[in-house]
Amino acid sequence: MQHTITALVENTPGVLARVAGLFSRRGFNIESLAVSITEDPTVSRMTIVVGGDERALEQIEKQLNKLVEVIKVYDYAHTAAVERELALVKVTATPDKRAEIMQIADIFRGKIIDVSERTLTIEVTGPVDKVDAFQSMLAPYGIKELVRTGRIVLTRGARSTAEMPKSA
Repeated sequence: MQHTITALVENTPGVLARVAGLFSRRGFNIESLAVSITEDPTVSRMTIVVGGDERALEQIEKQLNKLVEVIKVYDYAHTAAVERELALVKVTATPDKRAEIMQIADIFRGKIIDVSERTLTIEVTGPVDKVDAFQSMLAPYGIKELVRTGRIVLTRGARSTAEMPKSA
C-alpha cells in the first residue's frame, strides 16, 4: 500500500540527507519525493510517497518526528486532498505519426513544449493515474526520454497542512 506523507522541515542544509537516511536505515524505499520551499522561506515541504502497511508508516512518522529539523509530519491517508504530478515525455514522432501523438496529447490536456524533426516533447500534469495512462498511450510510439516530478499534495478546503493535527 502506498502512503503519501508531508514533512514540514527547517530549510537548512543537510535535512534532505537526514530524512532520506532515516528511510534507508530502516529498509524503506521512497517511491516518490518532492521537496520545495514553502510560503515561509525558513520552512521546506517534503512530500514523500512510501510503500508499507499501517504499522510501518506509524514507525516512519515517529522516527521523522524525532529529527530535530522536522517541524511536522502529516499523513494524507484519511484526508480529502488534491494530488498532482508533472511529467515531461520526449517521444519519437515521425511525420506520419505526429498528428496521432498530438491528438493523444490533446486528449490528456498535454502541452507540446518542444518540437524537432524526429521528436515531440510533451508536458502533462494531473493525478498519478492520468500520468501513468498518458505514458502507456505514448509507449507504442517510442518514448525516448521521460521525467516525472513525483506526487505533490495539498489538503482540500480552507485548512492548510500546518493547521492539521500532527501525525504520530
